[in-house]
Amino acid sequence: MATLRRLREVPRHLLVCEKSNFGHDKSRHRQLVEKHYHNYRVSFLIPECGVLSKELSNLAMETGPYYFVKNLPLYELISPEFINNFVKKGSCYALTYNTNIDEDNTVALLPNGKLILSLDKDTYEETGLQGHPSRYSGRKIMKFIVSIDLVDLSSNLASKKYGRISWSFKEKKPLKFDFLLAWHHTGAEGPTMMTHFASYGIQEHQPKVALSTVVELQCPVLWSEEPQGSPEVSCSGPELLEWLGAVYSGAELNNNPSDFISTYCCPQPSTVVARAYLCTITGFILPEKICLLLEQLRHYFDEPKLAPWVTLSVQGFADSPVSWRENEHGFRKGGEHLYNFVIFSNQDYWLQMAVGADDDCPP
Repeated sequence: MATLRRLREVPRHLLVCEKSNFGHDKSRHRQLVEKHYHNYRVSFLIPECGVLSKELSNLAMETGPYYFVKNLPLYELISPEFINNFVKKGSCYALTYNTNIDEDNTVALLPNGKLILSLDKDTYEETGLQGHPSRYSGRKIMKFIVSIDLVDLSSNLASKKYGRISWSFKEKKPLKFDFLLAWHHTGAEGPTMMTHFASYGIQEHQPKVALSTVVELQCPVLWSEEPQGSPEVSCSGPELLEWLGAVYSGAELNNNPSDFISTYCCPQPSTVVARAYLCTITGFILPEKICLLLEQLRHYFDEPKLAPWVTLSVQGFADSPVSWRENEHGFRKGGEHLYNFVIFSNQDYWLQMAVGADDDCPP
């Protein structure tokens, strides 16, 4: 019965909302975007918009490329060539593909050069590496977290530390994974991901972009000064986020009693816009690309527009070992870690950050 009760419990979620202005010296909008490393879906919604501007359209179409490598040995990510050519010459991202964070071994490479391993108990013991128990293991520790600083590691290739890790990955416990990889860099031309991993059959991919116009869309009324909402005056941030989820899912919002899929309706007060433009990008999307989108959207109101506000929503990979920065991430009953910007014409914005049961509070 206790197990049944736990299954019926609503999973814990945490939503943090804050209000600021892009012009404020202490605005941390860019920092929050840059530190959310592994993103699989980006969506923006613009009310009272029938045609997307050339600048926004180009940015949406140019969020790639990213790469897929099958059965890549983990020791390839600690090789001096990889570290010198990619980790030290830009922002390099990697994430294991088709691995479940609560059950499988998972690996992530962060742009600061940290390699994060989330390992089950048996694998952790077999590698002989130093780490610490997952904070979400419960009474019986089943997962361990190992963090390796690749930049520091490569500074002394003759050290015992490098030799021990290299021996562990090559001989003691050879680990192979399917990886998603992406690299953001500027400067001189050099080796590419395609040439470096050519022997592993690397594939290049572009994110999928879906563009659509929603007609006669009922939208919540928002007031930039009131993120908590005001009865009969404006809706709150959490109400907006729930509504956005319904819009992005293509749910009907008419509260029809005969609809067995959804009886959800738009929060009140609301207004009907003639059309709204919705863009959804799906793939392995870098924070640097999202920063460009956010920058373009904040300048959407540089010329007078009918839109009362625009939104930019970003969802992270549910099975990434980290959410923001190096904060440990788990799945349990829900692996969400996401954020949403609501941008107003006066350059005010709301920033909403949400995580699930096995996560630290968003930064």
